[in-house]
Amino acid sequence: MYVAVKGGERAIDNAHAWLAEERRGDTSVAELSLAQIREQLSLAVNRVMAEGSLYDPDLAALAIKQARGDLIEAVFLIRAYRTTLPRFGTTRPVETSRMACDRRISATFKDAPGGQVLGPTFDYTHRLLDFKLTAEADAEHQPQAQTAEPRDEHTPHILSFLDGENIIEQEPQTDAEPGDLTREPMSFPASRAVRLQSLTRGDEGFILGMAYSTQRGYARNHAFVGELRVGAVPVEMEIPELGFAIEIGEVELTECETVNQFKGSKTVPPQFTRGYGLVFGQSERKSIAMALVDRALRWEELGEDNLGAPAQDEEFVLSHADNIQATGFLEHIKLPHYVDFQSELELVRKLRREAAELAEQMAAREAAQ
Repeated sequence: MYVAVKGGERAIDNAHAWLAEERRGDTSVAELSLAQIREQLSLAVNRVMAEGSLYDPDLAALAIKQARGDLIEAVFLIRAYRTTLPRFGTTRPVETSRMACDRRISATFKDAPGGQVLGPTFDYTHRLLDFKLTAEADAEHQPQAQTAEPRDEHTPHILSFLDGENIIEQEPQTDAEPGDLTREPMSFPASRAVRLQSLTRGDEGFILGMAYSTQRGYARNHAFVGELRVGAVPVEMEIPELGFAIEIGEVELTECETVNQFKGSKTVPPQFTRGYGLVFGQSERKSIAMALVDRALRWEELGEDNLGAPAQDEEFVLSHADNIQATGFLEHIKLPHYVDFQSELELVRKLRREAAELAEQMAAREAAQ
């Protein structure tokens, strides 16, 4: 706390009051409602839910409003709230093949079974400012998309069609319970499940930068997007009293599977390998970046050479991906460090005195000669 600042707690209270005033802004402008944030800033809401590890659009909207649009601060608020929630149990692994897809594309197969579903995306826009949005028009005057309802039939994964030729690695099946990064501290080497959790919670900008580095040659990672899908997936939970699982809700997810070339090893023939990303909400950039970094981190598992790329260094990537941890360590340096600085100041003054005395002695010797 800023207790050492003149005014102490009173100054802090005033700072909080001023912050609330700044958050509200001009009172002649209508205040944003949580519904407006949730519905019209949905991609920001999705990011906060993903990096906050809590799927609740209303709470994410509240956090964004409270944080004045600072998404990292909003993630911090969500994570802090999450620690207060009781844990009732665990759900079954979601079956993304049952996803009701709003969007489903593949960069590897043009005529994929089930077809390509473009869905809501910026991919085909011209990136020009739309000044029509400055007019607060009624919804009835807005253009309406003529789209079908989300796909609710079984939608198999596109990469499953490579399984028939046995030219893509099989994902290992295990009944072992994965580690939980939110309850246990990370240790190295980390399992792939824990790595994926860390990447999902990691800062989107950092994961994007790591992924971009792999594409620029700082890892052997020339990838294709095998499939990218966005949609709602049912969540099921085993109820001991009932003896079977029931559906307790659904979550919107973005899933990305990348395809990477693999030259093979002594025991494995040449084939394709996978990178994987799964994120809350519509978070396409994050899920693709996550898949690229996931594949780069698998070099040892696949028997590849370590090229010394940052994205191949598990400890470097996972230790620096968390924006809350990074923010805390970075922003703490603006808190009072008076004693520390005084000791540094005295040390520099002492070194300067010693250097000056030495210079005087050297000058005196030269003069004597």
